[in-house]
Amino acid sequence: MQTPADLIVILGTGGTIAGTAKTASDGVGYTAAQLRVEDLLAAVPALQGRRLEAHQIAQLDSKDMDFTTWQRLAQQVDAQLSRPEVKGVVVTHGTDTVEETAYFLQRVLAPNKPVVMTAAMRPATALQADGPQNLLDAVVVASDVYASGVLFAFAGAIHSAEQLRKVHSYRIDAFDSAEGARLGVIEEGRVRWHLRTALPLAPLGLARVDRPAAQWPRVQILMNHVGADGAIVRALIAEGVDGLVVAGTGNGTLSASLDAALREAQAQGVRVLRSTRCDAGPVMELPGLLPSAGSLSPVKARIELILALLA
Repeated sequence: MQTPADLIVILGTGGTIAGTAKTASDGVGYTAAQLRVEDLLAAVPALQGRRLEAHQIAQLDSKDMDFTTWQRLAQQVDAQLSRPEVKGVVVTHGTDTVEETAYFLQRVLAPNKPVVMTAAMRPATALQADGPQNLLDAVVVASDVYASGVLFAFAGAIHSAEQLRKVHSYRIDAFDSAEGARLGVIEEGRVRWHLRTALPLAPLGLARVDRPAAQWPRVQILMNHVGADGAIVRALIAEGVDGLVVAGTGNGTLSASLDAALREAQAQGVRVLRSTRCDAGPVMELPGLLPSAGSLSPVKARIELILALLA
């Protein structure tokens, strides 16, 4: 008898969702990544009776996320999704860099089955912890027949890896999608999808990231601002940087000095991409200007450039 594909695998990486504080009233003075993923599941009675499997991949505050963990996580997600009995995967993560990890997984794997990231703004010990509801919602989304690709379930909303951005430093609804492009919502344990307009990018494959993490290309992010010059660019060239992403003003505009230094870098073999420091909107590809990152945020443009350099 064939086993139905109804198993949801939960992969834990740490974060605030697994954090603890000394008192229940402390929402900022906590230590992230203290509880194991099994502890998180035990705190959600509504998950009892579902077919679940849990694995701890890492225990990190996501501000310390690294390429080695990305490699291990991508390999584990790919292995779990290849199991015929697995319907989807849920990844618990910290909020600081979840948009980067989600985009990395989408670009490398672009899975047909759902990989649903989730997180929390309050530690597990808080009086009104948001982690349990977010974890329940993530499992609901991963179980949905229409779910696919790398998604983010948080504060009742569903976001794509491509459009996800953290837009607030403290509120429990700290995330949004660029251009308001949320994919759907979770309401009382049910998913209501909105129109999905963007076609998912084709997978690059795990072979792209098999190189040891210590040998991955060095790509740094710069910002245009009043008085921006080329000193940092030239210092990074001297340090042997492989790529630069510049968060320009408005439509990716750059000061004359910064633009000149980036062109020097490009002439010396450093790959350069122009993004924007604005919260939404693309950078137009125009003749005579440095290459555009399109609608990617600076951190996602950095990932795209790293993956291109890994080719």
